Amino acid sequence: MRGKNGFDSQMQEIILGMDGSEPKPLLLLHVCCAPCSSAVLERLAGVFRIIACFDNPNIDSATEHDLRAGETLRLTELTGWAEQVIVTPYDPTIFRTSVRGLEGEPEGGARCAVCYRLRLARSAQKAAELGCSFFTSTLTLSPRKDAALLNELGREAGEAAGVRFLPSDFKKRGGYQRSILLSRQFGLYRQDYCGCAFSRKHPPDPEGEGPKIFPS
Repeated sequence: MRGKNGFDSQMQEIILGMDGSEPKPLLLLHVCCAPCSSAVLERLAGVFRIIACFDNPNIDSATEHDLRAGETLRLTELTGWAEQVIVTPYDPTIFRTSVRGLEGEPEGGARCAVCYRLRLARSAQKAAELGCSFFTSTLTLSPRKDAALLNELGREAGEAAGVRFLPSDFKKRGGYQRSILLSRQFGLYRQDYCGCAFSRKHPPDPEGEGPKIFPS
């Protein structure tokens, strides 16, 4: 059900219920970019063994895709917050086919919902293949994205694939602000659009962090 939520509280309850179990549960984290994943990985690394999965066919060019994937690899190498990183081959036709007929939709509307569903379903399937206990996504870190919708789609994808979706709203407890600080700390490239060609027309993010590489 859509509406007001307590997804961060639900996540904390699940984590508390694990009671420091060993070995740590294996979680697949769908990663949209290194800046968003920074605060999420930091938050989850002490609780889960993490496989970071960079699977983003929505990105508008191979150059941008490879830059974001490379930064994700560099971040995890620097921090050790993920034990494995998977970068799926870039195939934008998957995204273009999925959103055909929705090109005129406003940012954040039906086209974005189809994009979220696509990436979450692919991540859930990969999590099931790898025997993960949970999967979730960094997408809920963004103040521009609908956490209720993402959690609804994530739950549906998990049920279809047979793997548990970890509810989240990673922007809570200062998550988005922490991602900005970590981006500066690690000198991460921080883009100013979601990834697809349509989102380039959208105003820059609310913090005014345009495309740049922060000095370390």
